[in-house]
Amino acid sequence: MAAEIANPRSDSTNGSAGDAEGVADGEPFDPAFALHRGGKMAVEATVPVRNKEDLSLAYTPGVAKVCSAIAEKPELVHEYTWKSQVVAVVTDGSAVLGLGDIGPEASLPVMEGKAILFKQFGGVDAVPIALDCREVDEIVETVARLAPSFGGVNLEDISAPRCFEIERKLQERVDIPIFHDDQHGTAVVTLAALRNAAKLTDRSLGQLRAVISGAGAAGVAIARILVEAGIGDVAVCDRKGIVSADREDLTAVKRELAGFTNKAGLAGPMEAALDGADVFIGVSGGTVPEQAVAKMAPGCFIFAMANPTPEIHPDVAHKYAAVVATGRSDFPNQINNVLAFPGIFAGALQVRASRITEGMKLAAAEALAAVVADELSADKVIPSPFDERVAPAVTAAVAAAARAEGVARR
Repeated sequence: MAAEIANPRSDSTNGSAGDAEGVADGEPFDPAFALHRGGKMAVEATVPVRNKEDLSLAYTPGVAKVCSAIAEKPELVHEYTWKSQVVAVVTDGSAVLGLGDIGPEASLPVMEGKAILFKQFGGVDAVPIALDCREVDEIVETVARLAPSFGGVNLEDISAPRCFEIERKLQERVDIPIFHDDQHGTAVVTLAALRNAAKLTDRSLGQLRAVISGAGAAGVAIARILVEAGIGDVAVCDRKGIVSADREDLTAVKRELAGFTNKAGLAGPMEAALDGADVFIGVSGGTVPEQAVAKMAPGCFIFAMANPTPEIHPDVAHKYAAVVATGRSDFPNQINNVLAFPGIFAGALQVRASRITEGMKLAAAEALAAVVADELSADKVIPSPFDERVAPAVTAAVAAAARAEGVARR
């Protein structure tokens, strides 16, 4: 690989400061720095350029024929370029993993990681793009101008509430899928796990009352997809307590959220919502007191997904819950976005979808749940990211849903 040739990785601990380890002389070797040196990805040609005949086809004069054909018939761009196989992974670095607002340059290792996950798990090429701008309209304008090069855009690690407006405005501007994975990927995987937890305990979604801790990007999207899927009721909580219509401090997003959640009209702190609740979904960080957990309904489900420290530690959760999930790979039932976004984009690109609809997300969740539907146990309500059945199942379901909803173009 070009990056390896230009900047070879080294396991040596004898180099000077700035070597692959990213540490000063004498400090222990750090494999994370060694792996990242030179970046985690590179561009690779899919056709040979071995001689002047190859060169004349891959570049001038042969390329001119293809350019002229696309100019006359623009839809040919999908057949004769990589457009329909590549996604832009776009961030402004404002909400990166658990690190917060670290800026565009510092976000690049995460965006590169996301790009290689697209390729590894979905066969989709992806390009990391870190933007040095923060205003909603600046980001929208920048990405809209880049859109002709891509078949879809994965918005990543952009802080709420701007992420909602950016996604909406971008989708209005362009005719390719815009997908904020922090919202929708998390929501799809959560719904899939919840479907299987309910099936395992002989219940339906309509019999469940859920509480979501966190009213940011993920919390809002999870609430929305649960309501779409038929949850009995769901209350969302922020730092000030239950999001309810009678609160006067709500943002526009939270006012909308209050309009389609909390049918029971609950108010007060999150602990009040947890009393008798069937499901806890944590996407906020913080710690939930054990005495509040103890008041949940018998046979409840606890999905404490904050990383690296779950809102409710599994040791505590298992005292009260029938099914426990986290966002960590070292516990069973990892709610991991990589189960969703590669297959969702692969399915959308396969049919040249103009957008990713709620129906496509629901189809993705159903397909993901079905992968392990015949293998369910308390420790297996969601597949492993390395289960080779996942991406094909999600891809096929999303492509079919796109056709059914009229957003497919082939």
